[in-house]
Amino acid sequence: MSRQPALPASRPLARSLQFLALTAISLWLAGCAVGPDYRRPDAPAVDRFTHDALPAATATADAADGDAQRFLAGRDVPEYWWATFGSAELDRRVQQALAHSPTIASAQAALRQAQENARAAGGALFPSVDASAGATREKQSAAASGVPGGAGPFTLYNASVSVGYTLDLFGGVRRGIEAQQAQADYQQAQRDSTYLTLAGNVVTASLQEASLREQVRATAQIVDWQRKTLDIAEQQQQIGARSLSDTLAVRAQLAATEATLPPLRAQLAAVRNRLATYLGSTPAQFDAAPLALDDVRLPQDIPVSLPSQLVDQRPDIRAASALLHAASAQVGVATANMLPQVTLSGSVGSQALSGGDLFSAGTRAWSLGLGLTQPLFRGGELLHRKRAAQAGLDKADADWQQTVLTAFQNVADALQALQYDAQTLAAQATAEQAASKRLELTREQYRIGATNYLNLLDAERSYQQAHITLIQARAARLSDTAALYTALGGGWRRDAAAPTAATASPSNVSR
Repeated sequence: MSRQPALPASRPLARSLQFLALTAISLWLAGCAVGPDYRRPDAPAVDRFTHDALPAATATADAADGDAQRFLAGRDVPEYWWATFGSAELDRRVQQALAHSPTIASAQAALRQAQENARAAGGALFPSVDASAGATREKQSAAASGVPGGAGPFTLYNASVSVGYTLDLFGGVRRGIEAQQAQADYQQAQRDSTYLTLAGNVVTASLQEASLREQVRATAQIVDWQRKTLDIAEQQQQIGARSLSDTLAVRAQLAATEATLPPLRAQLAAVRNRLATYLGSTPAQFDAAPLALDDVRLPQDIPVSLPSQLVDQRPDIRAASALLHAASAQVGVATANMLPQVTLSGSVGSQALSGGDLFSAGTRAWSLGLGLTQPLFRGGELLHRKRAAQAGLDKADADWQQTVLTAFQNVADALQALQYDAQTLAAQATAEQAASKRLELTREQYRIGATNYLNLLDAERSYQQAHITLIQARAARLSDTAALYTALGGGWRRDAAAPTAATASPSNVSR
């Protein structure tokens, strides 16, 4: 007998599969998604961040970095905000950190993982189609085969294509996909937060390095002055013009000043080591050029976003929003799990006693199935899982509220710090100038014998303290400006990617 070519499924089967497909589509379209529909909470209904209205500009100071800073309400933070400090070295450091820090690579990988998981979850919306083939060696009993003595042994070959589909009548699958997409949104916000945090850390540590370097230089200069004073005191003691107690007082003051240098140098080394980590290198490999305060320019035009925009700009708020969205979707998943599940299945294939006879006449086999599952008793498991999901939603909502409150506090703190930093710098500049004039006058008086060592030492000590505090006030003003930029979201946008050196150089950023 000649072998017949492979035959398609029979017409009744085709019509049945078409009917099941149309039924599935109509039921899916008619189905609803149980559980709450997500809506992001509203931002606080306020028109400013601080209790009192901001002044148009900060105070000025007769010192370096003493220019007034103007607050520009309703303006967005520049995307590459660190470039507004006008330092090519600072910009280079941020670029290196964004390009080489493992924390960036980790955040990007976590985002890709979450996005792929969300795409994978979307596959549940489509029927599953599987092909299978196999062979089994059997011997059936007389009871099973209806043949005296039993049938076989024989080999049964089979090949089939099966289709399965679970109808998403109540939206449980769609809510699950929604939750996975919200997790991807969360990881995207986390990536943006990593960019922002890393850039802020590099800028802040660099400014701290510049401040410590200036403090070391100023202290070393004062040490040189005091050594010269000690030399004079020892010479005058030898000729009997001054007493031993005066010389000892000068020596003690010199030793006290020298003792402040090692801690400053230790802090400077620690900051440099921290910068190396931010930039993706070991301390031994770190070769960044030294940064001085005079190399950094104080930004004078300070953008202050509207409070209503903060929830879109701050990555941590967007991350909290995504977690709230995911928690909302999980309530829908838990609710759908308590409702009936309808499953459609079908298969078409061939079974033969010889592999060569597969798909020949009389070997076709097919099946259609419709299943309905309604949970009746699970020991309270499904009910408590739904309640747990609802509690998770309540927690995520409270976390979102707290994140927003903390963000508004951060902005208010930074804005007020800038106002008071300007006043502190002005006062400290005046104190440093007065201490410098007093020291100059006391030195002249000491030279002509009109005053004693103790007065000179007191004048040197006062000037040292005033000068170091002035340096710290300059650095604080710069650092708090960077803190405001980061508190406002740092200019990162939802679809922003890591900037490149070509696009984020200071020359490409509007002032």
